[in-house]
Amino acid sequence: MRLKLDIDDMANDFFADTRLLGVVTSVKDYQFCWKLNHLLRFDFRLNSDIEIQLTRKNRKYYFSVYEYHEPHNSLTHYMYNNYFDGEYLLPEFKHLDFLWLLKGDIVADDYVKELQETIKLLGGVQMVTELAGDKIKNKSHLIF
Repeated sequence: MRLKLDIDDMANDFFADTRLLGVVTSVKDYQFCWKLNHLLRFDFRLNSDIEIQLTRKNRKYYFSVYEYHEPHNSLTHYMYNNYFDGEYLLPEFKHLDFLWLLKGDIVADDYVKELQETIKLLGGVQMVTELAGDKIKNKSHLIF
């Protein structure tokens, strides 16, 4: 008997009660997180343990992930780099520089809207938009 890993079920479980934002900016990842940390009083840190590694064209690509746990609830923020050395983590969103996943707690619409407005205040940010889960073709690329 062979068992088959159901990627769709795994993705659905991983993305249950999550919100995902896409960010377009000219700012490098470490500078972007530094600015967010100061503006929002967050503490985004690079987490190399959950770095996303994809193999394409017989080559490995590494997409860094920054992480911040809110101190008084179970909400965690993950900031994915969408681009590495000519490849995209989510090729269907090539125009986005970063993907911001909010996971671990129910996130109210007001919170997301306020977060989007605050991110837009940062210098170098051109756009912040919420991404609908059904529009993401390569959800499994975001699972760590």
